[in-house]
Amino acid sequence: MVLVTPSERFYRKGKILFRRLERRLKAKHRGEVIAIEPTTGAYVLGKDALEAALKARNQFHGRPVDFFRVGFPAVHKFRALHG
Repeated sequence: MVLVTPSERFYRKGKILFRRLERRLKAKHRGEVIAIEPTTGAYVLGKDALEAALKARNQFHGRPVDFFRVGFPAVHKFRALHG
């Protein structure tokens, strides 16, 4: 039996909502960051993660949100520095 934690359930719900919304948003908002409040399905968009986080804090009053980048598989890209 596989146990699913509450945080995994929360993320999965956000991911499902994001996949539905992304089809609509891709043409005009590609590259923007979306913050989704999975309980209600409400969302805000920002040009970057900080803008989306600030809008989400104001609109959702500190409730947890999931972040995704429209048209991309991840919000951030990590690169290793070789020196």
